Amino acid sequence: MQFQYINLECKYLFECCCRKTLIYNVCVCVCVCVCVCVQPAVLQSLHMVALQGKHVEAAAVMKEPLNWLEQSLSKKNTPFLTAEAVSVADVVLWAALFPLLSDSGELRSVRGWFQQVGGLEACQTAARRVLQGKGVEALKTFLQKHPATQTQRRDSPTNATEAEDGEHVMTVEEIEEAAQIWSEGLKASPAVTERKHPVLPQEGKRNVLLTSALPYVNNVPHLGNIIGCVLSADVFARYGRLRGWNLLFICGTDEYGTATENKAREEGLTPQEICDKYHAVHADIYQWFQIDFDFFGRTTTERQTEIAQDIFWRLHERGFLLEDTVEQLRCESCQRFLADRFVEGECPHCRYPEARGDQCDKCGRLINAVELRNPQCKVCKETPVIRSSKHLFLNLPKLEDELEQWLDKSTGSGDWTANARHITHSWLRDGLKPRCITRDLRWGTPVPHEDYKEKVFYVWFDAPIGYLSITANYTDQWEKWWKNPQQVELYNFMAKDNVPFHSVVFPCSLLGAQDNYTLVNHLIATEYLNYEDTKFSKSRGVGVFGDMAKDTGIPSDVWRFYLLYLRPEGQDSAFSWSDMALKNNSELLNNLGNFINRAGMFVSKFFDGCVPEMLLNEDDKRLIAQVRWELKQYIQLLDKVRIRDALKCILNISRHGNQYIQVNEPWKKIKGGDGDRQRAGTVTGLSVNVACLLSVVLEPYMPSVSYTIRHQLQAPPTCVSAMLQNTGTFICTLPAGHSIGTVSPLFQKLENEQIEVLRKRFGGQQVCKRHSSIINQGFQAETTKLCFLDKYIFNSPFSPPKKKRRCAQEFKLKFYKYSILELELIFDSQP
Repeated sequence: MQFQYINLECKYLFECCCRKTLIYNVCVCVCVCVCVCVQPAVLQSLHMVALQGKHVEAAAVMKEPLNWLEQSLSKKNTPFLTAEAVSVADVVLWAALFPLLSDSGELRSVRGWFQQVGGLEACQTAARRVLQGKGVEALKTFLQKHPATQTQRRDSPTNATEAEDGEHVMTVEEIEEAAQIWSEGLKASPAVTERKHPVLPQEGKRNVLLTSALPYVNNVPHLGNIIGCVLSADVFARYGRLRGWNLLFICGTDEYGTATENKAREEGLTPQEICDKYHAVHADIYQWFQIDFDFFGRTTTERQTEIAQDIFWRLHERGFLLEDTVEQLRCESCQRFLADRFVEGECPHCRYPEARGDQCDKCGRLINAVELRNPQCKVCKETPVIRSSKHLFLNLPKLEDELEQWLDKSTGSGDWTANARHITHSWLRDGLKPRCITRDLRWGTPVPHEDYKEKVFYVWFDAPIGYLSITANYTDQWEKWWKNPQQVELYNFMAKDNVPFHSVVFPCSLLGAQDNYTLVNHLIATEYLNYEDTKFSKSRGVGVFGDMAKDTGIPSDVWRFYLLYLRPEGQDSAFSWSDMALKNNSELLNNLGNFINRAGMFVSKFFDGCVPEMLLNEDDKRLIAQVRWELKQYIQLLDKVRIRDALKCILNISRHGNQYIQVNEPWKKIKGGDGDRQRAGTVTGLSVNVACLLSVVLEPYMPSVSYTIRHQLQAPPTCVSAMLQNTGTFICTLPAGHSIGTVSPLFQKLENEQIEVLRKRFGGQQVCKRHSSIINQGFQAETTKLCFLDKYIFNSPFSPPKKKRRCAQEFKLKFYKYSILELELIFDSQP
């Protein structure tokens, strides 16, 4: 299957072989319209239907293009778009709509047209070949690899008026205000404050306590683990510091439990030696990925024991613990009780065959291990037997009313992701049940009760307390963060499988302790990141793990960029080597890096390294207003922890900059008279100031690249705080006369051969069988499509509507934006 650019190809081939008649003109217009307007909506709708099951929302997205088609067919009163006979326009549009349009509802003309075109033998053959009788489900793997691009900003957190093509309409007042603020420069910029440890809450400041889910110490994190927790949290932490928040970012390794015992047995070490070894591995990986923790600790500490046992006794004294005899699974072959994560079987609720002993990954329901059907010991694969043991339980039903009151307040005022809300609601919907907090293990925090001295705390009672103990190991004044809900906002970052323990179990523990604990205000959960067509698997050698990434030769900033670009925010997504190369070569090299390098090189080459004088005209002011608007969107989105969407704002700013340079051609004007040279200076000076802004907004995403840009531009330190604090302000930070440093390229191209080597290296038993010719097509396509677009724009018999385009050149650049940079080439990813 080839998805988006095929319509431009159809248009081009049609131009080459057909006479320019009225039918020809209509067909060309339809091909372009489908590529620019229809297919983005189709792709977004397919994601909603195939990956999220949101059929109603998908129908709303498709409403506008389908209404357009209904009106067009009704006015013509012909069975096809051009006349009585089918044309390339009908086939192109039918192919775009086919995956979704099984029922056109009340759109009578659309229904008749769709059935007639779909009845053609060629269309039926194509449908069978592509979907193989599976419907939209056949596209699921493909869609996971290519998250939907929001080509229209309807969900943007603003009430600003939108243009017909999705561009924000700049009013005269907005343009003048932006230009006025820009010209004020750094005069009133806030002072730069350095981080000093220990970071403690301060009166009158926004105090943010930020945690990332504690990674298990017994394994090496893969890319999905990294983007789901620590990397997402790091972006928000860096952003918060740039905004001037008083922020503490803590994390650490979760070190207790059976998994650690087993790993120690495998490697012939003690559990403590395993913890020491892999804690260092984790710390090294996160340092390479530039995760800027204030403190990275661990749970095997005296502080952990003290705080966990204190919470236990407070729960016990207040009557929130129950005692009961429970049935457990015991493996006679291994001679031990099986921890939840070391038994698997069929889920009793959804029949998923690989459910764990504590939770089903498919339906998300919590389960007891003895409820599993056909259970197996994951170590020896033998069938375990049921044995009885006395345990302690947290009485969740007794805390349910208080929990619901707190949840109503937290979810009502805080930023909880949709999946976090849904998972929490599903837990409460069925009523809470007592949850066991003890285990028959050796490696764990000991239960201090005399009757349970041979037991340890269950990891999901104990592990979240690690946030508190890690903070306590960072500072003796930890209670100023964790017993101060009036002054502190708590953000938790995690993958979706950790949600119920952070939204129900842990809050109930703290509520029951009745010690004024700080509870989560904002719970940020991601979906899952897969690897190509499968899941990450260390044992099978499938996927990139943290300790391998630095051996690829690809800089950590590029890894950060790509993982954040496809961050699984609304649905699962998938890492793809070819897509990573495409994003690097198009977005980083050709878009972002190209603009920043050109802006700096023009200053060095044409103006001896000094920023020239800038005399703004209306086009310059419009660019300033556009950049300012994108900056405001960036801030509003990141304030709401919409990390992936905010990254698109950065790329939009550099696109505006590239278009601005391309239209004004300073390399030509510098060779002209005084007026042209002055114009070249203004364009160059404004461009290098946009580049300086990009260095600021890039810092949360690509910290090394951000530093390199600021170093090359010799940007003043105050530029960061000046442009990102409050509501965001784009100002002139590099005034006329400012000297910049040596400018050099920021990014390198990822070559096809390099990518193929890496794909095979990390493919394990699932090495993809793609042909290199298909890969080569993907990288050569942009140049080819530019030629197609040039031909269309300058040879088309149609003139761009004046209301939507200021001039033909601007039309060309906007068309580049939507046809090349947004609707990226996607080739068949099936082996």
